[in-house]
Amino acid sequence: MPLLTVTDLRTYFYTRSGVYRAVDGVSFSVERGETLGLVGESGSGKSVTCYSIMGLVLTPPGRIESGTAIFDGVDLLHCTPAQARTIRGKRIAMIFQDPMTSLNPYMRISEQLIEPLLIHEKISKRDALARALAMLESVGINDAAKRMHLYPHEFSGGMRQRVMIAMALITKPELLIADEPTTALDVTVQAQILELIKKMQRELGMAVIFITHDLGVVSGLCDRVQVMYAGRVVETADVRTLFRAPQHPYTRGLQRSIPALQPKGAELYTINGLPPDVSKPLPGCSFAARCEFAIDRCTAEQPTLATFGPGHAQACLRVQAGEL
Repeated sequence: MPLLTVTDLRTYFYTRSGVYRAVDGVSFSVERGETLGLVGESGSGKSVTCYSIMGLVLTPPGRIESGTAIFDGVDLLHCTPAQARTIRGKRIAMIFQDPMTSLNPYMRISEQLIEPLLIHEKISKRDALARALAMLESVGINDAAKRMHLYPHEFSGGMRQRVMIAMALITKPELLIADEPTTALDVTVQAQILELIKKMQRELGMAVIFITHDLGVVSGLCDRVQVMYAGRVVETADVRTLFRAPQHPYTRGLQRSIPALQPKGAELYTINGLPPDVSKPLPGCSFAARCEFAIDRCTAEQPTLATFGPGHAQACLRVQAGEL
């Protein structure tokens, strides 16, 4: 039985300029110990999907219109606040994209690290500080005993991200959601952070949902991948299948956009156009306006995910019809 099963999740934002369908019918599952990658360009609904699961969508303007998110028998979208508090931060933890805006600038690192322990576990402050020190050392912060009593602004970007990882993992969660944790970091620190997440996952046996727009990161970290576009899932497969035989034109475009795969000196490939305005109804395929293979049928008929092979599904009408 999967650790987390999300079914038909829809999260809309009601604004003066219209209703934005940020997440529009997303379904997936995560097994224990598995790493699932959520991939897509900015605005595709990756982060809002996970914020909805965590109960972090601001209401108003956001509202979860439908769906379920069953975590170990509990529906996270419809449970009581007391149930949510026992799960969030303890059994499910999250690393946010920008550590500087996620850490409290007025509190020392040590105080922020021990807060989840004091809330979720019957533990003395002394024992909590010892756990926090051990966790800081395990995420690779040198001279942790001295540095844990500093403020966030006294840390570099890479060190702040390590603190965020330590804070997320200190309660030994069963599921870790990592929202583009390496986007703001240089390549060397990025590799260290990814290796650290893999190491902690092996030690704790936890499942990971990794949100990113970098397919290079996905190839070395994830077991399965969900490709999202305009709030919908357009393709899902295990990582090897997705890289060897991508089916949806958007997935192919993302793969062709990887700089390392370009011929030396050649102009980098880009997907033409812009993502659609999700505040307006999309009668057909959301990618049709940017797709080089689109025909009239694509703009009129909305595709659904169809199984293409074992564990592989995609939402392209022409691929499903055998035309591509």
